[in-house]
Amino acid sequence: MSEVGQDRPAPVANRRPTGGLLLTACLSTLVVNANTSAVSILLPAISEDTGSPISILQWAVTGYSLVGAAVIVTAGALADVYGRRRVFLLGLALFIASCVLIGLSNSGAMVIVGRLIQGAAGSTILACGLSLLTVGSAGQGRMRAVSLWGAASAVGAAAGPLVGGVLVDVTGWQGLFWIDAAVAAVCVPVTLRTVSESRDPERPRSIDWLGTGLVAAILAPFILAVSQGPAWGWTSPATIGCLVVSVVAAYGFLAAERRVSAPLVDLALLRNKVLVAATIGILIGAGTVNGLGFLLSIYFQDPATLGMSPFEAGLATLPLTVALVVVAPLVVGLAHKFGVGAVVGGGFAVSTLGFLVLCFVGASWSYVAFVLPMVAVAAGLGLSNGPCSSLATSAVPADEVGAASGVSNMARYVGASVMVAVTAALYGSAGAGDADALADGFARASVGLTVVSAAGVALVALIARHRMRRPRPVDRAAAAAVTTHTVSH
Repeated sequence: MSEVGQDRPAPVANRRPTGGLLLTACLSTLVVNANTSAVSILLPAISEDTGSPISILQWAVTGYSLVGAAVIVTAGALADVYGRRRVFLLGLALFIASCVLIGLSNSGAMVIVGRLIQGAAGSTILACGLSLLTVGSAGQGRMRAVSLWGAASAVGAAAGPLVGGVLVDVTGWQGLFWIDAAVAAVCVPVTLRTVSESRDPERPRSIDWLGTGLVAAILAPFILAVSQGPAWGWTSPATIGCLVVSVVAAYGFLAAERRVSAPLVDLALLRNKVLVAATIGILIGAGTVNGLGFLLSIYFQDPATLGMSPFEAGLATLPLTVALVVVAPLVVGLAHKFGVGAVVGGGFAVSTLGFLVLCFVGASWSYVAFVLPMVAVAAGLGLSNGPCSSLATSAVPADEVGAASGVSNMARYVGASVMVAVTAALYGSAGAGDADALADGFARASVGLTVVSAAGVALVALIARHRMRRPRPVDRAAAAAVTTHTVSH
């Protein structure tokens, strides 16, 4: 295919992307989101098959998000410098390889390694797919393309737990990864034949590899300390050592980002209070919804509690994703009408009430008792996430939108990785075995999620005076898309 030597080809009022580009971008984001949202449903089956405990296998979820946090900004930089199509194809190749590795796995360790690779692949595919669509279209054509891409994201996130549950019952847990590999493989020849290469010649060619490594060095030991602290002891040398490494890496990251020419995170952006508040809101939203998704998937399937099959558990968690998807397209308009502070604060207040109800979970609870709190949590987080996502870019000058978007995308992955680890640790802290202990663990984890969600209400003080521009249809589609990307349970 021909190569586009600049970030935007000659402007055209209404230029549609090629059918091949639209197909490969939408199909790839659908399969990545479906894969991501299905994994927690598979963990009990993987645990039974490999003999690895859930407390270890939770790294298949947290590790994915950890690597995604470190890679997503770097993937975008690599695409700008070396070619968006080329890096997108690299992401597809890594995704296929990771699916094959997991499908052949006979140990929990191999599954976790495969998921780490998948974290890099998934973040690369999502970053480059949207970038290719943006460059390859304009005007109404771009609006339609982003809308379809957002719809594909939503369908993937919603269908993942259901499809994963069905496949566990029909083919075994490996079936999901073999099907995902096949779908991703279809995207490769379509991309090669129909997608033109494009670069950003104005972007500095240096890549902040040090910053990428330091993000991983901050998160990995911190998550290890949180997840293993109950077993090691919170004052043990191992736990304290991990936390010290994390703090030292954080200091090194701040020092490094001040010196590199093209930093992973432009620290000057942190002076913008609205951006910081929006980013914290994104982190809280992604962290709490993924923590709850993980918690529900494990609790619903435990034989001592509700004893659901993987398919039943996937169906049971559907209200969580559906409520997010239904609310997401509405929130930008609501924020414009009622004020961003009111919508964000109201959203976090509603989600906090949902989490608060879950703090009273008991062994006698049936599934029906979970439905309303799930819907409240998802609807509340859906209300807060859309405005926060829009604020993250609208609160900065046009030439800083890319950097601000990178920070907010990283925050989603950071929130998901940390809160799933915290939730797993709190859930396991009550012990295992009987229904009362598991319900107590669920309640403890819900207390943690309630506290974190409640902190989001305080963000209103920082963003209440900021006014959002009148939303366009493309803004609504983008808000829906980024909301579904927060779901990695």
